Order: sequence, then structure tokens, then C-alpha cells
Amino acid sequence: MGAKVSRSDFEWTFTEEPHASRRKEILEKHPEIKTLYGPDRNFKWIVIITTILQLLSFYFIKDLQWFYVILLAYCFGGVVNHSLMLAIHEIAHNMGFGPKYPLKNKTLGMFANLPIGLPFSVTFKHYHLEHHRYQGDEKLDTDIPTYLEAKLFSSTFGKFVWVLLQPFFYAFRPMFTYPKNPTALEIISVFIQLLFDYWVYSNLGIKVLTYMLGGSLMAMGLHPVAGHFISEHYMFHKGFETYSYYGPLNYITFNVGYHNEHHDFPFVPGSKLPLVKKIAPEFYDDLPQHHSWSSVLYDFIMDPNIGPYARMKRKHQGLKS
Repeated sequence: MGAKVSRSDFEWTFTEEPHASRRKEILEKHPEIKTLYGPDRNFKWIVIITTILQLLSFYFIKDLQWFYVILLAYCFGGVVNHSLMLAIHEIAHNMGFGPKYPLKNKTLGMFANLPIGLPFSVTFKHYHLEHHRYQGDEKLDTDIPTYLEAKLFSSTFGKFVWVLLQPFFYAFRPMFTYPKNPTALEIISVFIQLLFDYWVYSNLGIKVLTYMLGGSLMAMGLHPVAGHFISEHYMFHKGFETYSYYGPLNYITFNVGYHNEHHDFPFVPGSKLPLVKKIAPEFYDDLPQHHSWSSVLYDFIMDPNIGPYARMKRKHQGLKS
């Protein structure tokens, strides 16, 4: 478990990120993909129903023994909360109500955020859209680990710990690498979430609050559904910086596994990303891909060729106009 990773730096590249050029090439051959653009009208109802069901589950949790609270937080509550996190990812791309209704989208995101317990829905959008536009940028893409992370967690055991602590790195990394002044809506969203958390603690008790927060944190760490964090952009094959996952967990994660397709066509909702691959299989079938997020986590931890350094990175060129 003390084996060191073989890399001592990121994989620096001087080419443009691949998705814009591939999107142009695909649309020249398959212009009908544009008919897939825009929100899925069923999506917002799925999010609302899922959120309500998760909130209702709190009443069944509050009187359980601690063992069952933790077990259900890992096996059920955390999975549902992670699904809601990926619903918020969809909402960041205006897939709730479309780009003409930004406040409705943000309100839906804040509602879906409630059972997660950690306020992030509004802030996430500010950073995530730049991850798409500036993929690999050493400053603007806050999805990339810092040098400190890569150096500290460079052994097999270190990578294991890094995976466990992944939710904290995702939450705090942007504050150090690319801090932004909070907007009024961000402050309001944090206040609403903390008020809701306090209400849960006061009226339902510490077990339900633990179920909420503990489930969210566990399902972002060493958990099969959290495998997508690593599967999406960590370089398992030299020269390839984005990977799709084609497996059953896509059904509960809004097809986030179709990640090459998503970066190529961020205006296509998750429900229709499989159609992108079906329409243009010649662009996706031969790309390196994953079929198990659990295997991704195992390989990341155990393979000395993979680790926090296994990311393609680009020199910062400044913001585009």
C-alpha cells in the first residue's frame, strides 16, 4: 500500500481541448443531432419527485438504530443524494426549464440541494461551465487536482485516502485555486440550506442530519457511484483526456457516464446522450471507455501508472471574450 505512483507531473499538452473540434466534425456529418438540443420535459418532474421522496424518507430514518442509519446512508440515501447532485449538474446546463429561465433553473437546483445538506448548487454552475469551456486549463479548470494533492497522495495508501476525502477537495479546491466573489444568490442559497439543515436537526434529530450529510459525503468518496469523478478525465490511456462509461449506473445518474458525448454536446440532456452515440457511433465506439466505476476506483488506487497526476493540463491563456 506504500507503492509510489510512477508520474511526477501532469501530462502537459499544447493542443486545444478535443470536444469543440469533434462537435464540428460530427455536426457536419450528422446535423440531425441538433434536434436533440434542449431540456427533456420530464426531467424537472423526476427531480421534484426524487427530492420529495428523499425528504419523506427522513421520517423513517429518525427512529432507527445508528447501525441502520449509517448503512442506509451509504447504500440508499447517499445514492439518492448523489443522483440529485448529478441532477444539479444537468440544471447547471439549463436542463430544467431551458436557458430562457435562469432563475427557475437555479430555484430547482436549490430545491434538489435540500436533502443533500451541503450548499453547492448555485456555486457549482459558475465553475462547471468553465470546466467545459477551458478543459485542462491550469487555473480555470478546478476539476484538476492541485500539485499539493498530487504530491501528498502519491502512494497506493495516499490515493485511497484521497478518494475517501474527495468531497472535501471538490468543495474547497476552487476557493484556493480560482476564488470568486460570491453572488447574492449564492449567499441566499447557503442561508436557505443552513436554515433547512437546522430545521432537520431541531425537528427530526441528529440521526437524520447524519443520514443527510453522511450519505452525501460517503457517496462522493469510496463509493461505486463516485467512480464517475475519476472515470471522466483521469488519463487511463495516454493522450486521451475524456472517457465515457457505458454501464448500468447511468440509469440513476442521468447518463453522466456518457461523458465524451456530454462534453461534445453540452446542450443535449442526459436522457438523450445515448442517442448521440447511436447516431454517430463511428466517433465514439473506438475511444477508450469504462464499463465499471468500481473497477475505475480499484485501478486508480492500485495502479502505479494512475493517480492525481494523471490529468492532461494546459497552460493558462486567459479568459476568452
